[in-house]
Amino acid sequence: MPTSIIRKSGNSTVLVLPPHYVKERKLRIGQEVTFEIIPRVDLSRLWGASKHLNIDTQKAKDELRKEWNE
Repeated sequence: MPTSIIRKSGNSTVLVLPPHYVKERKLRIGQEVTFEIIPRVDLSRLWGASKHLNIDTQKAKDELRKEWNE
């Protein structure tokens, strides 16, 4: 999924799409498109926050993979 930065252009707000994304989807200037915005979240403050839970991480990953493959 491509990422972009919201920019200001005069009195408008602009979302710039990467050129390869536009080319792959054959988008044209003026074409109406539908999109979904998912803000990027900074998870760095959560790093190491679960040390007190004493979880076997390998076992947790194996269980998640099993659920994904079902």
